[in-house]
Amino acid sequence: MLLKNKTAVIYGAAGSMGSIITKAFAKEGAIVFITGRTKDKLEKLGKEINDAGGKAFVSIVDAMNKTEVSNHLNEVLKQVPQIDISFNIIGIENKQGVLLTQMSVDEFVQPIEQTLRTQFITATAAVNVMKQKSSGVVLSLSATPGGVGYPNVGGFGPACAALENFINHLAVEFGVYGIRAVNIRSGGSPDSKPFREFFENDPVLYNEVMHGMKADTMLKELPSRNDIANIAVFLASDMASKITGVTIDATAGTTVGLNYRTSNNTLPFPPQ
Repeated sequence: MLLKNKTAVIYGAAGSMGSIITKAFAKEGAIVFITGRTKDKLEKLGKEINDAGGKAFVSIVDAMNKTEVSNHLNEVLKQVPQIDISFNIIGIENKQGVLLTQMSVDEFVQPIEQTLRTQFITATAAVNVMKQKSSGVVLSLSATPGGVGYPNVGGFGPACAALENFINHLAVEFGVYGIRAVNIRSGGSPDSKPFREFFENDPVLYNEVMHGMKADTMLKELPSRNDIANIAVFLASDMASKITGVTIDATAGTTVGLNYRTSNNTLPFPPQ
């Protein structure tokens, strides 16, 4: 198991993406301290993990609150000798689907401010603990607009770019303490809750949007939640011990080059 005997603190653990990543960490042997603000969902997730032979501890923590985050880590350290992994995957509200000129200042700034606030709170709290053992990794998750201009995403794109830049700076300052910081840039997972809700509300528009998003990729596919979870497990493991200060691109190539004009029919030979 890649994460055997490692301790992971996960914020937003019961969310659509967070639950898959949390289960993957537990399956690979990590002791998971799962946090969030929805007690029922957290307890259900914790029970699933424990019933499957894993080890999960549940706590209600507001990842926007510095005092709550700090107090929780102090409680964690009463149960385990160190914290090896910190991953903040909480959901951030953001307005999308309109031009920047149709947004208010508050609507644009909100996701940027909230993203940086929560990531700063949880990451700095984690590294202050990790410094004592000279090891640990801080993980984060952004999306395609963090690496390429994307229309009608409001402040979400700048928030992703800011998060990726913050992780770089975190890695630079704390690498001397043996602490790594890595971001994962996802292309958007069709099996995640936002996409499922989109389909339920407007299946015709959903299919149109999904076709365009897949066409923008090199592989003509988008990453599933399991794809992102597998990448997170690897980055949290000792196998990735020399990877830090970077964003791992899991957009199927979208941020390297928009490939909507490329299809099998345009290739000079059949794909093998």
